[in-house]
This record gives sequence, structure tokens and C-alpha cells, in this order.
Amino acid sequence: MLDHLIKGATVVDGTGTPSYTADVGVRDGRIAVVAPPGTVTEEARGSEDATGLVLAPGFVDPHTHYDAQLFWDPYATPSLNHGVTTVAGGNCGFTLAPLNPARPADADYTRRMMSKVEGMSLVALEEGAPWSWSSFGEYLDALEGRIAVNAGFMVGHCALRRYVMGEDAIGGQPTPAQLERMLALFHEAMEAGAWGLSTTQSATHSDGDGQPVASRHAAPAELLALSRAVGEHEGTQIEAIVAGCLDQFSDAEIELLVGMSAAAGRPLNWNVLTIDAAVPERVPRQLIAGARAREAGGRIVALTMPILTPMNMSLGTFCALNLIPGWGDILGLPVPERIEKLRDPGVRAEMLRRADSKEAGVFRRLTHFGRYVIGDTYSPANEGLTGRVVQDIAAERGQEPFACLVEICANDQLRTVLWPMPTDNDPDSWALRAETWQHEDVLLGGSDAGAHLDRMCGAPYTTRFLGDCLRGRKLMGLEQAVKMLTDDPAQLFGLRERGRIEEGWHADLVLFDPERIDAGKATLVHDLPGDSPRLDSKAIGINAVWVNGVETIREDVVTGAVPGTVLRSGRDTRTVSTK
Repeated sequence: MLDHLIKGATVVDGTGTPSYTADVGVRDGRIAVVAPPGTVTEEARGSEDATGLVLAPGFVDPHTHYDAQLFWDPYATPSLNHGVTTVAGGNCGFTLAPLNPARPADADYTRRMMSKVEGMSLVALEEGAPWSWSSFGEYLDALEGRIAVNAGFMVGHCALRRYVMGEDAIGGQPTPAQLERMLALFHEAMEAGAWGLSTTQSATHSDGDGQPVASRHAAPAELLALSRAVGEHEGTQIEAIVAGCLDQFSDAEIELLVGMSAAAGRPLNWNVLTIDAAVPERVPRQLIAGARAREAGGRIVALTMPILTPMNMSLGTFCALNLIPGWGDILGLPVPERIEKLRDPGVRAEMLRRADSKEAGVFRRLTHFGRYVIGDTYSPANEGLTGRVVQDIAAERGQEPFACLVEICANDQLRTVLWPMPTDNDPDSWALRAETWQHEDVLLGGSDAGAHLDRMCGAPYTTRFLGDCLRGRKLMGLEQAVKMLTDDPAQLFGLRERGRIEEGWHADLVLFDPERIDAGKATLVHDLPGDSPRLDSKAIGINAVWVNGVETIREDVVTGAVPGTVLRSGRDTRTVSTK
């Protein structure tokens, strides 16, 4: 007997081939039958008429930070609401394991680091996760059987270094014995099911003490040794971040990434390729890495988002503005001193000069302050400004836009919520995106879901992209768009029997209305442990989501079922070799 029969759906199977109408039956977590409408004779415990609806494989998000959130939110919301059934975590060099049991304080260091570098609520980290593990395998076991999505995890380089080197991980180099211990620990993690290595060399990544995170101190020899270890295990990968990911790679960065992928004989993905027609040289420069990797026996894949993700900013709390060269020192001052500095015309002029310099890279996009929209305000002086554009307010007041924005924020003791409007929402940039998405070394993704919780909400990229393809810009046909969200990432990670609608494959499925599918506006909610805030977005037009054959979402509401699997390398992933 079938567990469920979905009748008369328009099946978009993930392969990119034309859609077709079919009945799809599910049994024991697998797709048991895909047949012409009305031809399935086997009885089913439940069924539904899906006429006019699209049935697609569950979406695969290749870059998330759900490592902590899954403990207090096993549904990985809002990703699951938006059709994501499989998430890749442990990215950017940051994981919650392994933790050295001889140093209990390392858990506190890790929480403060994750709070700073990935914008997670410190209270939620402290109260929402059990922190009961030492080894990476114990961390995976702590999630097993209690999550609603399928989740696989890289091992964070920072955790490996901290475990072996302690405080010397910041600024120090491992002795030969320490490197051997690090490699042994890494092998142990991959034997337990870790997907491989994640690391960062990015200048934007600092820990809770304001110091460069541990992996930033690693020399190329250490990174290559860890990469070679990746290649000794089945179904593994590398994810790496360098400073040039934000704008354009240096020759040395390309050499490092190519060397790591070739040493492992495994794909390496990086995050995130920003596509902007105003900087036409960026895309070809970034994709040189992939071409050189192939020549050396490796493969480098760039992740890029198919939507423009709104981000809220503030002069009062840590956000992307702090990462502009020279801005962090000022925005890190106590609020009264910060306001005094920001009101100084000379200080503002120097800040703007630094923000417009080449070293600011992609952060230059954040400094068109006239285009900012005022969000929530908190003082009588700012009454009526919510929703207004700064350049209009500045014109009324006879002020320069940045000076105007500073005064508005100062009235709120810097609590004002700011929404920068994208500078690359033009036809030429969208045309360049559509062209770039089809490159063999480019993959859609990079949501950062589970991180930067009160600053951005990247999780709904799946539904927003499909809605745009069906009813908006129509840059991609539906079949190709679904393939880019399902089979393409599944193939990169070597997921076994996931990413397509095919008999015998895992029944990770999304049923949606093509006339309605979209994502709602990001809104601030207070539903984290400790009543901490995060941005959420409602899924529109998603009828149901199944994970391993079990319904997990119905009309944007979680069912309470937790049928997800911790996907372990080798068992659940096959090797995607580059050689």
C-alpha cells in the first residue's frame, strides 16, 4: 500500500527535461511510482488532487548556517517553508564541534565567535543548544532523529585549530605534532560522516574578542595538508572563503584555491559571487579560478544568489557597515562617543573616502546613503520618517545624505533600522546574471540561512526565484530553474538518490502553485530562545513539502514531523571526483 498518492501533478523532475502530468506515489520514504494519470491501481492511505499544481524535488540549499538553530528549531524555518528539504551546514570555517573536553571554556569562546561572525543571538546559542558533545561525531549524533530537514555538515577549520592549539590558534602556527593531531581529528570527523573541510581566510571574519578567527592564521601548507585529508574519504568536499570572494581574487588566492581542490581531488565551492553590470570585470576574474582548477585537476564552483536579498543596517549594532575599511573602529565605540564622532564633518568625510576606495571592494555598494529607506524609528523627532527615502529627507533639510542619515539615527540613539536599496537592480545586471547562472562553474545558492538572523533573510531565495521565473523577469524556464535548485546542487555534493523525481529515489518533494509561488516581505519576529529577534518571511503558494516521504509543511505551517536525516559522507554522499 502507498503511503500517499499525489494525483495529476505537473511533474518538473529536476533533470531539466520538459514537464509532464503524472500521478506520483510514495511508500516507505521513497518515490514508489511515477505513472500516467489514473493508471496507479495500488491503494493509498492518503491522496490529493494536484491538478494545476507543480510537483518538484525538494530544493537543496548549498550554503547555510543551521548548525545551532536546528536544536531549537528542527524545522529549519523559514527554509523548509520555502521548499528546502536538504541543507549544507558547517560553512565558512565555523562549526560547533569538535570541542576539547579538557577546556570547557572553549564552548563559550565558540558561542561568542558565532554570535559575532555569523550574527547569531548569543542568548539563543547559550539557551537553545545542549553543548553536550566533544567530537564531531557526537555533534552529528545529537541531531540525529530530531530534525525535519536533511542536513549535512562540513568540519570548521576554526574548531579543529582551537581543539588542538587552544588560545595559540589565534596568531600561532601548529607544531608538526599539532598538525598531525589536527589531521587525526579531521579524519575522525569525516569517518563519522562530516562532508569535508570548510575554512576562511577572509579579513571580514573576526571572533568575539575582535581578533582574526583561527583559520585566518593558517599557512598554505596547513590548508593543503587538510585538503589532502579530504581526498582520503568518500563523498567529501571543500568550502573555502578568501578575502577576494567579496570582490575580485588575487593571483595568490586563485593559486591557493586551485591547489586545495587539486590536492583533494574534490570540488571546492566558495561564497558569494556578486554580479553587477557596473563592475563588468568582476565575473570573468572570479571565474578564472574555475578554469585554472580544471587545468590542475581540480574544480572550483562559485555560489551566487538569484535574487537581491534585502539587508537591514544600523549604526547601533554590528552589521556589514562595520566591515567597510576604517568604519569598524568608529562604529565599535560606545554609543555617545560614536554619535559625537559621526556628527564630526571631518570624520564623516574620511569615512566616505575610505568607503569609496578600492580596498572597500563590494562594500562600496552600501554607501549610496541617499538610496537608504528608513525603517523602524524610536524617537518623536523621527516620527513619520518610516518608509521614506533618505535623499528626499536630505533634500527637504538641505543636508548631504550621509549627514542627514546620521542625524536621524542620532535622534534614536543609533537604534534606527536602515534598509539600503540595491544599486544593481538594473536590466543590464539581470541580463548578466542570467548569462552567468548557466556557466559550468556557477551554482545558485549562498542564502546564509541560520545566520545574520536580524539583518537578512536569504532563505526564501527559492520561492522568490521561481516566482520571478514564472511571472516576473522570466530569465529562466521553469524546468531549468527547478534543476538549478535541485539536481545541480545535489550533483555537486554527490547526494545519493536525491534531487530528482525518479522511482526509487528519496521522496523529498515540493508541491506548489505556479500562479502564486513567491516569498512574503521579511518581517522581524521574536521567536528565538531568550525572545531574541530574527527576520522571517512567509512562503506563498507552497501547498506541501515532504521530507523522506513524510509531510512536513502544509500551507506554510509545520506539521510537527521530524523525518529528516543527518546526511553522512560516504553513506549518503558519493565521491564527486575532479580527476
